[in-house]
Amino acid sequence: MPDRPLALFAMTPENVPQIFPPEVLARLRDAVEIDPTLVVEDFTDPRVRDALAEAEILITGWGCPRIDETVLDAAPKLRAVLHAAGSVKGLTAPAVWERGLVVSSAAGANALPVAEYTLAMILLAGKDLFAHRDRFRAQRAFPYGEIVQGVGNFGRRVGVVGASRIGRRLIELLRPFDLRVSLADPYVTEAEAAALGVPLLPLDDLLRTSDIVTVHAPQTPETHHLIGRRELALMPTGSVLINTARGALLDHDALIDELRADRLGAILDVTDPEPLPADSPLFDLPNAFITPHLAGSQGNEVARLGLTVAEEAERLLSGRELAHGIDQTALERTA
Repeated sequence: MPDRPLALFAMTPENVPQIFPPEVLARLRDAVEIDPTLVVEDFTDPRVRDALAEAEILITGWGCPRIDETVLDAAPKLRAVLHAAGSVKGLTAPAVWERGLVVSSAAGANALPVAEYTLAMILLAGKDLFAHRDRFRAQRAFPYGEIVQGVGNFGRRVGVVGASRIGRRLIELLRPFDLRVSLADPYVTEAEAAALGVPLLPLDDLLRTSDIVTVHAPQTPETHHLIGRRELALMPTGSVLINTARGALLDHDALIDELRADRLGAILDVTDPEPLPADSPLFDLPNAFITPHLAGSQGNEVARLGLTVAEEAERLLSGRELAHGIDQTALERTA
């Protein structure tokens, strides 16, 4: 067997056995030489100096220190960064790209559970399930046999804001259902939207014509409070806003006003700030459903991130194109 390149874990040590359970770690070790007990939390730690000097591949994850020029000087053989998490924007200094390193991210693998969470919430919101659960809990009775008006997912209008990895995966998951899905994204062309099978609308039009709006745009200076007071006012009375992207994309004060007026509903897995202060009215408003940043990879789902990295290592070492390689030019408009 040819010599395997030396790889080095750089993340919070507790994450390694979760992201790389035994079967996934074994597959990674078939491709690279790596010590799961040697995990970098600080690139200046003398205990990792020798390994860093010989490493050709960094396997990074949550808790990895920033990879800057000093790190690269200490790792002259480094040629690839395979990230077992989402965004690499805060992880990679310009020197990473200037020196021609290959960078890959498991963001696509992390997109799936977020899309699944959003799909579930869309279907539950279409049934107005949370309000009916609360009413049933309070009254301990319901009019048996009566058709409930104003609910249902037949022809429900769903607006997707952002054709990110998650937004695109969600659109795929929504196809089997009798929903009318539209998309708003300034970077997507009509032809690209047609390939996704959805009409492309300006954001204002999408907000005016959707029963459920779900946000999947990246957090950038341009998208801060993308959905603000003016945008919320465009949404039809009774519609629902879902956010699994970043809390800062929404103006929470404006949203709280709409919720207090009982005009809209909201399902929020992310907030600004995060976590919310204990006295936030969002916890108590009956038309707000708040979850603690659970949509992304959790529990056994994080092993999918490790498997993605193992597969990328196999592609890299066989000379194939990476499936999840990162293009530096696209970083500015991604999360």
